[in-house]
Amino acid sequence: MARRRYGFRCWPALAVCLVSGLMLGRAAGARQEAQRNAQSQAQSQAQSEAQSQAQSETRRPLPQSNRWQEDWSAYGRSGKCCAPADRLKYIALPALSEQAFLSLGLNLRERWESADAAGFGAAGQSADSWLLQRLQAHADLRFDAHWRVFVQIEDVRSLGKRAPGPADRNPLDLRLAFLAYVRPLADGWLKLRAGRQDFAFDLQRFASLRDGPNVRQSFDALWADVERGRWRLIAFASQPVQYRAQSAFDDRSDRGLRFHMFRAERQLAGGNELSAFHAWYAEDGAGWAGVSGNERRRVTDLRFAGKRGDWDWDLEAMGQRGRIAEGRIRAWAVGARLGLTFADSALQPRLGLQMDAASGDRRAGDAHVETFNPLFPNGGYYFTLAGYTGYANLLHVRPSLSLRPLAPLKLSLSYGLQWRQSRADAVYLQPAVPLAATAGAASRWTGAYTQVRGDWTLSPYRTFAIEAVRFEAGAAVRAAGGRDAGYLGVEYKWAW
Repeated sequence: MARRRYGFRCWPALAVCLVSGLMLGRAAGARQEAQRNAQSQAQSQAQSEAQSQAQSETRRPLPQSNRWQEDWSAYGRSGKCCAPADRLKYIALPALSEQAFLSLGLNLRERWESADAAGFGAAGQSADSWLLQRLQAHADLRFDAHWRVFVQIEDVRSLGKRAPGPADRNPLDLRLAFLAYVRPLADGWLKLRAGRQDFAFDLQRFASLRDGPNVRQSFDALWADVERGRWRLIAFASQPVQYRAQSAFDDRSDRGLRFHMFRAERQLAGGNELSAFHAWYAEDGAGWAGVSGNERRRVTDLRFAGKRGDWDWDLEAMGQRGRIAEGRIRAWAVGARLGLTFADSALQPRLGLQMDAASGDRRAGDAHVETFNPLFPNGGYYFTLAGYTGYANLLHVRPSLSLRPLAPLKLSLSYGLQWRQSRADAVYLQPAVPLAATAGAASRWTGAYTQVRGDWTLSPYRTFAIEAVRFEAGAAVRAAGGRDAGYLGVEYKWAW
């Protein structure tokens, strides 16, 4: 009986102990499971980060507009080059150093164009159509993490065009050839280049690599670039390359045309950017508004660009002072692009407004010049590929609408209105060619144009574009014998 009582009394305690043990075991198991889950998540995150880093290192670099900005080092060293031709993107050169390699590449652009009245037909030009072809090949030799040599040759043709211009053709010539040095700083980079190179700033209103026309603009230059934190300081001295197109490898630069610059950029909060530069432009034997002589311009430029929410903007102003022959130069220009994108809508519509103004000469026959010099513009993409008007003696307003019915497809529609800033000066064609007999015309009204454009990204390496422009000539153009003009261009690009 005593044993029974003892056993009876202990049973609840044993039950409590058992239940408590089970609960404690479950709690301990839960803690262990949580620890295992945490460890698993940490390992998964670490693996994900490692995979992401590995993927970023082994992802095939995309072609850049400036091919020298590509870096194939990490992709090549990964040994995961997929396409057979990619082996030519990273040719190891261990005889030079462990990091040395050679990378090769090609560009091809074919553009068919048709115009029914080039130059508004003022000089009796009839309808014409032609093919513009640009073939480029480059070699990028990296000696180590600091030194490299980049060389690019090109063959640029104008097939079937009755009156090709200086930016239409450049048979077999040296486009780029420079030595570069880079070195990391405490919180930035030092970059130096010497040789034939190209550079472009901002929207390329006034300093560009001129991708719109068939022949790009290069510069024989010394370049220094310091990047630290949110600051970037650039200085260069250059002689712009002059294209002759008479024989192979005949392009030259000389002291008759010079362009130097000091530029500062500051990244602001929200991804906005403020930049300013001071430049020196010199051209011997120049001619503006009936004045000829050696042209010397000091150029000051200020730009503010950014994005906030669905809004984006790009504002730029430039002033020019100097002398030509015995007269003074006082010129100016301002440009603005504003946009509102409805990113959450199906077609992602963007409403845009572009406004530009550039000074013209105020009084014909005096020794002074107020005509703005657009320097090295990329007018073809900033205005239209038709090349009807340039950035001089200009008032320009252009509302636009763009849509994306598909991710790789962009459709754009714009309507531009143009006047002359000064009646005394001419209407200027791209880049800055005065249209004969328009200076002094009674009306400021140059005309209005409609532009329709489609851009289709077939792949990261192939693009297709089509552009149509119809320009309704205004009174200033018609007074010089000009008429309405139309343009159609179809373009295909391929990069390897």
